[in-house]
Amino acid sequence: MTRSQKEKMLAGEMYNAADPEIQAELLLTGAWLKRYNDTLGDTAERWHALLLERLGAVGLGAAIRPPFHCDYGFNIRIGAWVYINFNCVILDVAAVTIGDGTAIGPAVQIYTADHPHDPEQRQAGLQLGRPISIGRHAWIGGGAIILPGVTIGDHAVIGAGSVVTRDVPAGSTAMGNPARVRAGGRSPQS
Repeated sequence: MTRSQKEKMLAGEMYNAADPEIQAELLLTGAWLKRYNDTLGDTAERWHALLLERLGAVGLGAAIRPPFHCDYGFNIRIGAWVYINFNCVILDVAAVTIGDGTAIGPAVQIYTADHPHDPEQRQAGLQLGRPISIGRHAWIGGGAIILPGVTIGDHAVIGAGSVVTRDVPAGSTAMGNPARVRAGGRSPQS
């Protein structure tokens, strides 16, 4: 049995993003995002209720301050008391998991979307995604970029403006472009 392009996307395989089923999901998410982003100034309770409509999982007390941008929403799972500040972008063609109590600064970008290195595959419109996992009680500084396939451990700190290209162990601090784990101390300016 042949799998749909959406099933291939969810499995982390190459898929064609121009597929009608995938385009329909993008339109649904676009309409939901418009409603969500129009709530600027609303209460955390209202944001939470709207997040439950589209995200894969939303823990108690979790909040994302609008404006917020994502591809699909249903691939995003956020734990209890997660706080995501203004202008976060999550390209969620693969799973994005954010653990309990994590704080994410403004303008953070989380990209599961990847593209083949072969130019013919790119020209054919093929894409793929690799999941991102952010542990519990992590702190992601403003403007950080997290690239496809990265895991950030529990209690890790990512400095503001960092580009995270590799896994960051639990309890460590990483900063820079590309982000490197610091020896010693845990408090970057972010």
